[in-house]
Amino acid sequence: MLVGNKQNTLKIMKNSLFILLLIPCLAMVEPNDNVRTITNAISNGDVETLSSYFDEKVEVAVLDDEDVYNKSEAKTIVKRFFSEHQPKNFNQVHQGTSKGQDSHYMIGNLNAGSATFRVYLYMKITGSDYVIQELRFDEE
Repeated sequence: MLVGNKQNTLKIMKNSLFILLLIPCLAMVEPNDNVRTITNAISNGDVETLSSYFDEKVEVAVLDDEDVYNKSEAKTIVKRFFSEHQPKNFNQVHQGTSKGQDSHYMIGNLNAGSATFRVYLYMKITGSDYVIQELRFDEE
């Protein structure tokens, strides 16, 4: 009887250890999926997908024009930008997460039309939800 209890206890401990090691891996998958989706949306000029990540108020800067817009206005501004500067590709240069894990930023280069733009994104993280609070397009 004692041997059976030891085996069960050992099995429970192994399963618990496996779950404890798996949880951080699962937590890392979601942010990468959000960032990958946002990166693809910028690269393809997909305003619908990109704007689905906009917060209710978004600071948008296109070249020298910068303001805080509601979600719908921000979508219109970005749509206009993409129509004037057709995206060819977007290469992420740098990304990071705040010390408190509650915000994420990404910097990249967008080749669009005949110009290259430096793109800056600042996102707030709530659980597994990413919301874009700032989006900048600066010409290189």
